[in-house]
Amino acid sequence: MKTKLYFTAIMLLGFMGVSHAQAQNQECMTNLSIYVEHAKVKNYEAAYTPWKMVYDNCPDINRANFIYGEKILEDKIEKSSGADKDGYIKDMLALYDNSAKYFPKKYSPAVVGIDKALFLYDNKMASDGELYDMLGSAFENDPKNFKNPKALYLYFSSLVDLHKGGKKDLQEVFDVYDNVNDKIEEENKKLTGVITQLLPKDSTGTITSKEKRSLKIATTNSESYGKIAGSVDSKLGALADCSNLIPLYEKSYEEKKGDVTWVKRAVGRMFNKECTDDPLFQKLFEAQLALDPSASAYVYGGTLKMKNGDTKGALADFDKAMSLETDSYKKSDIAYKVAVINKRKGSKSTARKYAQMAISANKANGKAYLLIANLYATSANDCGSTPFEKRAIYWKAADMARQAGRVDPAVKGAANQSAASYAAKAPSKTDIFNSGMAGKTVTFSCWVGGSIKVPNL
Repeated sequence: MKTKLYFTAIMLLGFMGVSHAQAQNQECMTNLSIYVEHAKVKNYEAAYTPWKMVYDNCPDINRANFIYGEKILEDKIEKSSGADKDGYIKDMLALYDNSAKYFPKKYSPAVVGIDKALFLYDNKMASDGELYDMLGSAFENDPKNFKNPKALYLYFSSLVDLHKGGKKDLQEVFDVYDNVNDKIEEENKKLTGVITQLLPKDSTGTITSKEKRSLKIATTNSESYGKIAGSVDSKLGALADCSNLIPLYEKSYEEKKGDVTWVKRAVGRMFNKECTDDPLFQKLFEAQLALDPSASAYVYGGTLKMKNGDTKGALADFDKAMSLETDSYKKSDIAYKVAVINKRKGSKSTARKYAQMAISANKANGKAYLLIANLYATSANDCGSTPFEKRAIYWKAADMARQAGRVDPAVKGAANQSAASYAAKAPSKTDIFNSGMAGKTVTFSCWVGGSIKVPNL
């Protein structure tokens, strides 16, 4: 069905299980074989009649009834009109419901809800309100299996459109935004775990064909989640600007200041949107510190100290945050946030230090690689005594950006764009030839340190 995130090929009929009792129904078995052969070659018109016979009389004989049934009905809907088309649409919606009835282990509430919502959306047969209610119910009742990237985006997008139409309040938009982002991060974490494990094998040529397929699938799906995450952020757009956040949180503060989830999300969003100059950020930080003096609270405390000129106190808070966090992924996220803070303050070496700590905690933290790449690229004028040496730093930046895309395909789009931009600023082939530096090494005496080998011509 459409909702299966990992795009595996449909197994051959011979491998599909059939119970002993069902196998006795020779007519169903015969028609099953007939329609599957037609469907395999996309002759859905010829497949319809034998499929309908099996589906109506032996719906649970084989999951092919639903896998191929969806494609057969899609073909009918596309080629029909009027009452006939309405009938096939009704059949399709019933097919989704029956998939859960006869194969509940394969078609969970989220899978069915997503299938129906996407079908209605693709055929322009549902309003924003209907889509949001269907997908919201699926997400809330079966979050574990709500994995489809398109459905995640549509769930959030329909809510934003409802808000713009005055039908949903801004707090609900933020709540769903957080839930969707958490889900994207959760799924991408699993995928990058596979990638981190298999990339070394791939680079050394010791990877098996099965592992190669797993790496390709994980990479493809991580890219999909990255694109959806970007689309979700774009859809949120200016709704999360300080001009909207501050009055919303001021209005709700007294009522919500004891709700640890609300407080943590509010202070986190204000931090991410750089609304830390407003006194409300201090209030929210203090509320979080009282409710949950966790690692992230010390990050925010360090941010405030940094703004007040207490660099020593800020770094102490940042290190306290790192020491408190035991989960490697959360530790990586905290180190990345600290790196961003120091980058904003112009402390490039300190920013790199924390970005490297983020990578040490989670080798798939692509954002940390991208941050280091940017730090290198923005230091070109400080590294080297000749124009060639100064521009050579862009090779180092491009390499770091490419690595970001390899370890975390969710940021591959941004990584490729950055790498291309940096590479374009590096010395050209003509520059290399004229300088006589081909194959030689450029050493960086600035804060970046290290070296880069000039490409051979």
